[in-house]
Amino acid sequence: MSNYIDLRSDTVTLPSEEMRRAMAAAEVGDDVYGEDPTINRLEARAAEIFGREAAIFVPSGTMGNQIAIKLHTRPGQEIICEERGHIFNYEMNMLAWFSGCMVRPVAAPLGLLSWELIAAKIAGGTYYLAQTGLIALENTHNMAGGTVLPASAMEEICREAHARRLPVHLDGARIFNAAAFLGRPVAELTRGFDSVMFCLSKGLGAPVGSLLVGSKDFIASARSVRKALGGGMRQAGVLAAAGLIALEHGPARLHEDHANARLLAEGVAEIPGVAIDLATVQTNILIFDVSGTGRSSTETVEALKREGVLAGTVNPRQIRFVTHLNVSAAQCRQAVEKLRAICGHVVPTSAN
Repeated sequence: MSNYIDLRSDTVTLPSEEMRRAMAAAEVGDDVYGEDPTINRLEARAAEIFGREAAIFVPSGTMGNQIAIKLHTRPGQEIICEERGHIFNYEMNMLAWFSGCMVRPVAAPLGLLSWELIAAKIAGGTYYLAQTGLIALENTHNMAGGTVLPASAMEEICREAHARRLPVHLDGARIFNAAAFLGRPVAELTRGFDSVMFCLSKGLGAPVGSLLVGSKDFIASARSVRKALGGGMRQAGVLAAAGLIALEHGPARLHEDHANARLLAEGVAEIPGVAIDLATVQTNILIFDVSGTGRSSTETVEALKREGVLAGTVNPRQIRFVTHLNVSAAQCRQAVEKLRAICGHVVPTSAN
C-alpha cells in the first residue's frame, strides 16, 4: 500500500531504518526462561517510565487487556466500560471466552466516563445479581474519535473504585497521545490504575508489540496467563529492539500527528454535506459523517481508495481517519481535496 495515503489506522506505520538496524543486531535469548536481554531491557524501561514495579512484553494490546481482565476478575462477574470500548467491541468477546465475564456498558458523552456514570452501574450486594469485578477505562478513546479522559476524572474514578475494593484497568493503547494532549507524563496520569496496557505498534511506530505494567506480583502472574494465551515468544528480542526505539523516541513526535489530524478535521469541516464535531478532534483520530452527501460511508471509502486514499468506516454513516508518522501534512491536504472532489458529486437519493 506504499502508493496510497493510508489513513486507516496508526497500526499501519512502518519500522524506521534505525529500528531495522536495531532488530538485525539485537541480542536475544529465550524469553520464556526470562533470558532475552533485549526484552528484559524493554520491560524494565517501560516499568520505569510508568513508575511501576514491573512490565511484560506481549504481542498485542488485546492480549495485554485480556491478561489484565483475567487476573482482576473471576468468572460470573461484570466489567464496567464505556459502550464503545475496545475490550467490549473489538476483542472477540474474549473476556467471556477466557475470563467468564460480561460487560456492563455505559454510554458517556464523547466516550468520557465519569465516576457519577460508573457508580450508577455498580451492582448492589444482592446475591443473585452479577457482581461488578472490574472497571476498565480507555484513554485515548478510539471509537469516540481519540478523545482524552481528563486526569481529574481518572483520579476520581480510581479513588472511588478502590474505596469500594474494585480494581481499575486502563486500556492505554494510545496513552502517550493522551499525555501529549494533556502535557503530563504517563506515570503521573496512570498512577492510580491497578494495571495499564499500552501499545508500541500504533503512534509510537514499532512494527509489533504492547506492554502491560503493574506490580511485581501482578506481572509475575501475568507471565502464566500470557503463556496460556500462546504469548511465549521465545527469541523475540528482535521485536523488542524496535520497541525500545519506539518507546524512547516515539512520544516526542506525537504532537505532529495531532496537528495533522486537526488539519484534516478543519478541511473536512468545510466540505458540504460532511459533518464533524471539531471539539472531539483532540489527538490523532477523527470521525465524520458523510450521510449528507448522499453517499454511504462504504461508498465514500471505496471512492477514496480509487483516488489513492485509504480510510475506514465506523458505521454506514461515519468514516474514520487516523494520522501517524507515515502521513505528512501535505498528504493530509491531498486527502481533503480528494474527499472534497468525491463529495461534490452527490448521489441522488431515491424518491419516496
